[in-house]
Amino acid sequence: MYDIIDPVEIPGTHIAHTLEQLLKKEVKKLKRKPKLTVFLVGKTEDQISFVKIKAKIARRIGIRFELIHLKSIPSFEEFMHKIKEKSLDVETTGIIIQQPLPAQLSTESLYDYIPTVKEIEGHKHKTTYFPPIGLAILTLLKYIFGQGKIDHNLIIDLKRDNSFFRKTFRNKRVVVVGRGFTGGKPIGKTLSDAKINYININSQTPEPESYFKEADIIITAVGKKILDPQWLKPGVVLINVGLRHERGKLKGDFEEKEVKNIASFYTPTPGGAGPIDVIYLFRNLVEAAKSQ
Repeated sequence: MYDIIDPVEIPGTHIAHTLEQLLKKEVKKLKRKPKLTVFLVGKTEDQISFVKIKAKIARRIGIRFELIHLKSIPSFEEFMHKIKEKSLDVETTGIIIQQPLPAQLSTESLYDYIPTVKEIEGHKHKTTYFPPIGLAILTLLKYIFGQGKIDHNLIIDLKRDNSFFRKTFRNKRVVVVGRGFTGGKPIGKTLSDAKINYININSQTPEPESYFKEADIIITAVGKKILDPQWLKPGVVLINVGLRHERGKLKGDFEEKEVKNIASFYTPTPGGAGPIDVIYLFRNLVEAAKSQ
C-alpha cells in the first residue's frame, strides 16, 4: 500500500499551531470578539484539564471565555434553565457542554435549548456546523494523503475538498472503532459528509480483528487499548481519538511503541487529533460570530 521505510508520527500539535495562527488573524478582523461559554458539571480532573486547555487557547486567539462550573450535580430542570438563560445572552456567541455528563443529565435533548447558531459542536440534527472532531480527522487525512505540507491549505472546506476525499479514498478500507456521542458518532457523520465510505465497529462486533487486518486506515475512539499489532496490515494509517490513563500517563487506543514499525503514519497521544479538534471548535465559534 505504501512505499515508506520509516513510520511517521503525525505532528498534530504542529498542525494545530499553524491553524491557530490563521484563526488568530481572522479574529483580529472581527469588530467584536466572539465569546464561548462552557458548562462543566462535576469535579473530574480530566474534564477540568480539558476546559483549562480550551481557555488557554481562547486567550491566545483573542476569544472571550466564560466557564460555568457546577461542582454539585443540578437537577435536569435547573441545568436546562441555566443553559437556556445563557443561550439568550446576546454577548454569548457559542455554547458547549463539556462531556461526559453525569448519567442523570446525559441526554441529547439538552442541545434543544441551545439555538442552532450557537450550538457550535454540531450535535443538533439540523446543525449548520460540522463536528470539530470530524474536521480534525479530515485534516489529518488531508495531511497524510495530500501534499504533506502544513499550511493554510490544510483547513477543511468540504465544498472545495469533496472531490479530493471522494477520489482519494474510493478504494481504501476505512474502519472507525467506537460509536460514542463525542467520538465515533460525529467522526462517522463527517466522513459520510466527505463522501468517504467506512465500516463502523464497536464492542458488539464479532471478530473485529478480521476488519483490522484488511484496513488501510483505522480511526479509534474508544478509551482503552483495543489494537493488537498482529492484527494490523503493514502500512496501515492509525489515528487515535480515545484517551486512557496508565501509570499516570495519558495514552490512546493503541501502544505507539508496538505499532510504529507496522504503521506508515500514526498519531501520538497526547498531541494527535485533540489539539486540532479544539482549533476547529473555535473556528466554528468564529463562523457563529459572523452569522450573529
